[in-house]
Order: sequence, then C-alpha cells, then structure tokens
Amino acid sequence: MSQKRSGEGTKLKYKTGVSGIDERLGGVDGGTNLLVTGSATTGRHEFVRRAVSTGIEKDEDIVYVTTNDQAEEVLGQYDGGRDGFAVVDCVSKSQNVDTEVSDTVRLAGSPSDMTGVGIEVSDILEELWENRGIERNRVCLDSVSTLLMYSDLETVFRFLHVFTGRVRSIEGFGLFVIDPGMHDDKDYSTLRQLFDATVEFDQDDGNRVRVSGLTEEPTDWVPLE
Repeated sequence: MSQKRSGEGTKLKYKTGVSGIDERLGGVDGGTNLLVTGSATTGRHEFVRRAVSTGIEKDEDIVYVTTNDQAEEVLGQYDGGRDGFAVVDCVSKSQNVDTEVSDTVRLAGSPSDMTGVGIEVSDILEELWENRGIERNRVCLDSVSTLLMYSDLETVFRFLHVFTGRVRSIEGFGLFVIDPGMHDDKDYSTLRQLFDATVEFDQDDGNRVRVSGLTEEPTDWVPLE
C-alpha cells in the first residue's frame, strides 16, 4: 500500500474528544498508539466512545476490533456507523451468531484468532485507503485483556507489535483498551512498552483522566467532558 499523502510534510493531528486533554496536547500526532488503562468502573469506555465519535464527526476512517461485543452492538453504540466505519467482530463466529459479512463488517474466528484479525484489519485499511482516499484512520482494539484470556503473553505481544507498527506506518491513531487489574505487573509492563503513552483514570474519581508519556510530565487530571 502506498504511503504517499496529499499533505506530505505536514504532521497529522488527532483529537481525543476530551477537551482538557486536547487543549493541553494540541492533538495527538499521527502514528500514536495509546494504551487506555482502567477497570470497568472507570471512564475508559466513555473515553473510547468520545475518541471514536470524534473521528466519525471529522469523517475519519474507523476500524473497531471488538473481542467482547458483536458487530451489531458496536454499530448500535455509534448510530449504525457510516461509510468508513468498519468492525472486526471476534465474537459472533465463536458464539454461532449469524452475522452478515460486508465491506464494513468482518468476522474473525475468536479472540484467539489474531492472524485472522490482522488480515481483516489490513484488508479494511487497504480498501478504505484505495476506495475513499481518506488518510486519517483511527483504529480501536477492545480489548487487550480479552486477548490475554485466550492466548499467552508472547503471542499477544507479537500480535500487538505488528498491529501498533501498522498504525504507525499509516500515521493513524491507535486506541488499545486494557484492564491492568486483570494482569500481573510483569505482563502489564511488558505490553506497556509497545505503546507511545497511556490513558489513565484517577483511582478516587474514575471520570477524571490524564495522558502519560506524550509530554515530559503527565497531563493534569481533567474531567471526561
């Protein structure tokens, strides 16, 4: 796939959809992969929803890999999506749910089928690039924790190494969700090194968020708004 861009020489920037973060960072550079860390009781899902919705509003391409929900559920969260919104569903086949495959809905065998996920994501990005000519791409994987439930750390690490590299190569914006509390510190630290920065949530107030790793010091804690 050609990497030439109409705006060559100009660094792409992506907004997260959280005003306090975007004002502090001025946007996130293209090619950035964020590890969104937090338990289910924090605002991690809201952060992802805002980031994905912001991409939709800006007519960017979205590739959403879901290891927990069926494609129909993900599309429902975003009003059915639109052109350039594609879902890689890792759930329906393993649950024997009859889900129709289309240009915007692809199926992987299960969350352990990381080879299948990688192929589908690459095919979608190639197709979106060639057919729509959109150079801004957001890629979300929800979640890394589920992958680790089905495969060992080494396999997941290799998969994510390739996946994050793919995001960098197209100057995309990667969002990867993980619940650190589900993994030991060694596994979490090993995976953390693959990412440019982490999105963290305040332990006392799960709706306050900051980004650590893109600036010398973490951003201030700000509300999810």
